[in-house]
Amino acid sequence: MRWIVVRAALAGGSVLLLAACAADPHSALPEFMKAQASMDRPPEPQPDVKQMLHDKLDAVFVATSLPRGVRVSPPHRDPRGQGWTACVRAELNSATGSALGTQTYRITIEEGEIVDRRRAGVGDNCAAERYEPVTMRAAVMPQR
Repeated sequence: MRWIVVRAALAGGSVLLLAACAADPHSALPEFMKAQASMDRPPEPQPDVKQMLHDKLDAVFVATSLPRGVRVSPPHRDPRGQGWTACVRAELNSATGSALGTQTYRITIEEGEIVDRRRAGVGDNCAAERYEPVTMRAAVMPQR
């Protein structure tokens, strides 16, 4: 019975020694057994959300909704990823042309692009944000 306990202790010690070697990326073990360096990409710089909305408003709103009074909150780091989030508000029309009033969306920005948008919910904290207006391009009227 004693030998079983001694062998179990030796086996456990061997496992601990091998695990310690694998944690060192400079150890003499083969490459596949070494601890790998983290493959995380560096954090993205803070995006200019106002400029993004100015350039690509259709990434958030459908053109037929005729967004007016577009306002945006400062961007915040996305707690679930590497990107950023921001809240966008605007006066919108429905598909039938009737006024919907002020609608708020939460956008997700990754690698300088708006990759997701959804209607803001209670957990998004969009109601507590401070908003700044986004200057939009004036519509070009055809010359007669």
